[in-house]
Amino acid sequence: MRRAPESAEVARKLVRTALAAWGQEDLVEDAALVITELVSNAVDHARLRSIRVVVTRPSEKFVRLGVVDRSRNVPYLRTDSNGDNTRGRGLLLVDALTDRWGTDRYRWGKQVWGELKCD
Repeated sequence: MRRAPESAEVARKLVRTALAAWGQEDLVEDAALVITELVSNAVDHARLRSIRVVVTRPSEKFVRLGVVDRSRNVPYLRTDSNGDNTRGRGLLLVDALTDRWGTDRYRWGKQVWGELKCD
C-alpha cells in the first residue's frame, strides 16, 4: 500500500476483517490502535513510497500485526518525556497493548510487529 497517513485507515479495515474471520472481534480495538501506530511509524520513517501490512496467526494463541518497509533503521521505545512534543511515543502504546513486539531485520529493510493474545 502507499506510504501515506491515509494508509492507517486501510490497515485498520484489513485488521478488522482478519480478526472477524478468525472470531477475534474482542481484539479489534487494541489491534486497531497497534496497527495505526505501526503504520504511522512507517509513514514517518520509511524510505520508499510503499509499505506492506501483515496480519497473521503465528499460533492459535496469538495474532501478529506487522508493517514491512524498506528502511533498515530499527525503532526504539522512547522513555524520555520529549518535552511538549506529542510525537515519538507510539511504541509506548504498542508496548502497552501487545503481549510482545519486536523488529525483524532483513537485508533490504525490516518488519515491526506486535502480537496480541487471543481469548
